[in-house]
Amino acid sequence: MEYKPTILSGGESRSDDQIMAAHERRHVRRVSGPGLPGSDGQGEPLVIMELLQRLRVKDVMRDHDIISVVRTDTMHFAQNLMKRNHISGVPVVEGKRLFGIVSINDIIMALEGGWIGDPCQKHMATNLVVLEEDMPLAFALKYFENYIFGRFPVLNKERDLVGIVSQRDVTRVLMRELTNELARLEGGAPTPGAAGEQPKSEGALPYYSMRQFVIVRNDLQNAGKAANEIKKMLGEAGVEKKIIRRIAVAAYELEINICIHSLGGSITFILDGHKATVIAKDKGPGIKDVEWALRDGTSTANDWIRSMGFGAGMGLSNSKRVADFFDIKSTVPTGTTVLCEFNLPEKA
Repeated sequence: MEYKPTILSGGESRSDDQIMAAHERRHVRRVSGPGLPGSDGQGEPLVIMELLQRLRVKDVMRDHDIISVVRTDTMHFAQNLMKRNHISGVPVVEGKRLFGIVSINDIIMALEGGWIGDPCQKHMATNLVVLEEDMPLAFALKYFENYIFGRFPVLNKERDLVGIVSQRDVTRVLMRELTNELARLEGGAPTPGAAGEQPKSEGALPYYSMRQFVIVRNDLQNAGKAANEIKKMLGEAGVEKKIIRRIAVAAYELEINICIHSLGGSITFILDGHKATVIAKDKGPGIKDVEWALRDGTSTANDWIRSMGFGAGMGLSNSKRVADFFDIKSTVPTGTTVLCEFNLPEKA
């Protein structure tokens, strides 16, 4: 599939410019590193791939004290602003609305051309490559790979500017999370403040953990990987096999549902000393008739999906059948959230 960047014209706010956060995982740059913990045996560190899919742009962006100018500010003002803050570009923003960017190259051209006193709106770049705050970090890295820009503006769903992401921001957060994840995989003590780590409680399972998996629309090649990871975590925690089977069934069915019936979403798995929780959340289009969808054999899968062996219409009903507690909420067109809880017996 051809990689297509997201372009925002200066001042544009059309809803049809919505950025697609989901993107097929095969577009993520592969990193080789034989022998790393979490490797799949082919020299590819799965821990890095997992982090790139789990982390979002908003997890790495700088969202405070955005240094910016307005359209009527002069290029000379922008030059001094960049000099004082040791940056190479400033966004042109008014009321959180992004109109353009003035870069150091624009300043150099203004100095050479003699228009350093002109307002920024005359010489700012207006065709901008932007990121969305909910994008997986894996997708955002493609922008850094395909462009020479050192930073990108970040917009929310309302198209407001909410932050700036630089290569340095990505490296800093990724290295921190990778250190925490490697410590967990190697059985070491978790880094204080690491996400998903909680102190052990007496009589509880070996650890408390929370993991989130990004599910991409129609990515059948990777369908089921989240369920397999959840099954592995349960086995390492010493959960009974019959309970593991029930949880794995629900996780797999919900993962496949997101993959083939929605615009993409995530599976969140939470494990503590008393229960295991699977939360499936997608980004639409939502379910008009939830009762109908919960019946055995009801499906909206197309012929192509069915030819691949999916879409039999048992996903939601099977998940409800195996769970100790089941809840579903769906709104058209924003999406569906399914919650499955499984009680875990007290350890002797």
